[in-house]
Amino acid sequence: MSPHTTPSPRLTDVASPSRAHWLELPAQRSSVRVARHSMSARLTAWRLPGELCADAELLVSELATNAVRHTLSTRFLCGIGLITEACLRLEVHDQDGTGRGLPTCEPGPDDESGRGLLLVQEIADSWGVDRSLLTGGNAVWATLTIPV
Repeated sequence: MSPHTTPSPRLTDVASPSRAHWLELPAQRSSVRVARHSMSARLTAWRLPGELCADAELLVSELATNAVRHTLSTRFLCGIGLITEACLRLEVHDQDGTGRGLPTCEPGPDDESGRGLLLVQEIADSWGVDRSLLTGGNAVWATLTIPV
């Protein structure tokens, strides 16, 4: 599976700090829930539509889970930002300095896991992976269009 390579501005380019929210967490399974709840609270404060918030929460969950389960990271960064009035960007930065990128997985019909990036691909308008300037690992990002 290859990520979408649609060019997209980086969350770190958000002009106003009030339009972005970052969280640094230990790379533990319990941190995924913390990331999801923290991002959900910020999305609600920004008064974004409920369906968009639900999609963003799912994307944050999947990307954070990948950082915890598939890298040797001890910590990860999770961020969301309003890039424009019509674009929400989500990012998860891990510390995986191996340069191997994201794991490829083709789950079978009876597998209980391995579908996270398939969900990201279906839900996000665009997504991809870059090297993180913040951690030296992977920066996995996704964008969602904000309905007007």
